[in-house]
Amino acid sequence: MSAPLADRIRPKELSEVVGQTHLLGEGKVLRNIIESGQIPNMIFYGPSGVGKTTLARIIAGKTNKRLFKLNGTSASTADIKDIIGQVDTIASYNGILLYLDEIQYLNKKQQQSLLEHIENGDITLIASTTENPYFYIYNAILSRSTVFEFKPVTPEEVEKAVLRAFHFMEEELSLTIELEEGVSGYIAQNCGGDVRKSLNTVELCTLAAPYSGDGKKYVTMQIAKELSQKSNSNYDRNGDQHYDLLSALQKSIRGSDENAALHYLARLLEAGDLISPCRRLLVIACEDIGMAYPQAIAIVKACVDSATQLGLPEARIPLAEAVVLLATAPKSNSSYMGINRAMADVQNGKGGTFPRCLQNKHYDGADAERKGQFYSYPHDFPNHYVEQQYLPDDLVGTVYYEYGLNKTEQAAKAYWEKIKGKKQP
Repeated sequence: MSAPLADRIRPKELSEVVGQTHLLGEGKVLRNIIESGQIPNMIFYGPSGVGKTTLARIIAGKTNKRLFKLNGTSASTADIKDIIGQVDTIASYNGILLYLDEIQYLNKKQQQSLLEHIENGDITLIASTTENPYFYIYNAILSRSTVFEFKPVTPEEVEKAVLRAFHFMEEELSLTIELEEGVSGYIAQNCGGDVRKSLNTVELCTLAAPYSGDGKKYVTMQIAKELSQKSNSNYDRNGDQHYDLLSALQKSIRGSDENAALHYLARLLEAGDLISPCRRLLVIACEDIGMAYPQAIAIVKACVDSATQLGLPEARIPLAEAVVLLATAPKSNSSYMGINRAMADVQNGKGGTFPRCLQNKHYDGADAERKGQFYSYPHDFPNHYVEQQYLPDDLVGTVYYEYGLNKTEQAAKAYWEKIKGKKQP
């Protein structure tokens, strides 16, 4: 069985690599390092199909070191020991270059076994990972390596690879492939920045396209639409993209950009993830809108309940209403900041005993100098308010909640200033 097109057409020179211009453009740091010939320990971090493996292979071809390749999903401790055993042998006279794909799947002990050898230069490590290396890779490995972040390839760059792939298929099959207008751009746009995925689609389209009367193959837009893989198919609910999308959703709402917020909601829903945005929207209503529009909590809860009862695709409608409401609502994090300050005091051991007037007991011990609870019932006083101590003794005068500069909170502040007869913080 032949290798996939993405492997058959894999670039062998830097000039053939699409995307990653922030790393590989003229004068950029990684390109300069590669061209120097002095290769340090490196970790390539980024999504699938953006050139990490391709670049590692190009680098390996430019060195005189003996190349070993391992994949973290299948490599064993014995495999690593076998490579270490080649150190200082005649076959590895110039050193060893180890390309370790998906390093995050190696356990801590396996990663540690490489430390001594990558530190003294016997082994040069080039590792790749789709997960955040600062969470998944042993710190000692990180401290001895330089991390380079790879980004999804833009549709314009992907289209170059798509056209090159169709030309490659023409030469390989000894025929002419004609594309309906817009096919290459559509494939590039719908691969989610994953070049490998776009090339797989090219191969499928070529194989599926019928022969015309003159022996040519004609790839229509309909074929491309049927065979293009959705860009969300690499969405991992436990991976970085999941948390990046939720973060982008919340920050867009916090920044009052309803259009960006709808975009990130759409990406979550297109991936079939209904629960995560529901939970995050409830958090946002409390954390970011808060006291500026307290009714938002009840409205968002109703939208979330409707969405979970309806299910997808109809769930998108109440969730879109919730997103637009939150994004366009006035913002306040005053209560969020207030509880954070209060919890910080509790965690630091502040608080002591309760004021006597708040305790749930109606008797005093013999040692009490002043007997009686002396609790004043606010409802017995004008405006249902009476001044008395509520905070523990060591926290009297502490201010946790500060009124936000919005209509709702400023109205409450003015009301209590009038009732209490003093300026509120």
